[in-house]
Amino acid sequence: MSRTDPRLYCDYAGSGWTDGQEIPLSAGHAHYIGKVMRLQPGHEVRLFNGHDGEWQAAIVGLQRQGGGVRLVAQVRPQRETQGLELLFSPLKRDATELVIRMGTELGVTRFRPVVTARTNTHRLNLDRLRLIAQEAAEQCERLDVPELMPLEPLAAVLARWPSRRPLAVALERQGTGKAPSDCAAYLVGPEGGFSEEEVQRLRTHEAVKTFSLGALILRAETAVAAGLAQLTIL
Repeated sequence: MSRTDPRLYCDYAGSGWTDGQEIPLSAGHAHYIGKVMRLQPGHEVRLFNGHDGEWQAAIVGLQRQGGGVRLVAQVRPQRETQGLELLFSPLKRDATELVIRMGTELGVTRFRPVVTARTNTHRLNLDRLRLIAQEAAEQCERLDVPELMPLEPLAAVLARWPSRRPLAVALERQGTGKAPSDCAAYLVGPEGGFSEEEVQRLRTHEAVKTFSLGALILRAETAVAAGLAQLTIL
């Protein structure tokens, strides 16, 4: 197996992957392997499904409508990504896609988009965002793909958020200093920041721990990367 072998996420679970098992490939994966990478039956790829670790597999067939591979050997056992849940206000399309890509690479386990008072985008293409998360997981060699939740109001999320599940929140020029430790999730607001009412709600919530990302005002997608980097290396 080469480090340059294509690495693909396959959502085929079956009954648990084993040596010699044949796994079907989607039309998209077959096109990528055959037309983009120009591989043929007999060449090898790497597969993962988020449950059974990473496997070396040999291509057994490629057609326009799909294909198949045969599992040869497990090269890495399954392990859970140790990261945070990310709550974020949707941004313009390219910026939202960047948040998903960077968050996946930085170990986000679940993306939870929320609507705030200053959110200016209220529609998301969840299928496309899931594909971006999948591609990012393939590239960065994660063994799983983060979950993507449907969009909902921040107020509703906070109303049911458990008081014993610490939620880190980056507040522009209002935080309490360095990033808190032992948080389960991280919330980033929209361009323009949270409203005064939202800041008050956050400050009075038992689970919330506010902190600062510095004296400069960051773009929301930059705040995502900066906060995750601080919170996940503690």
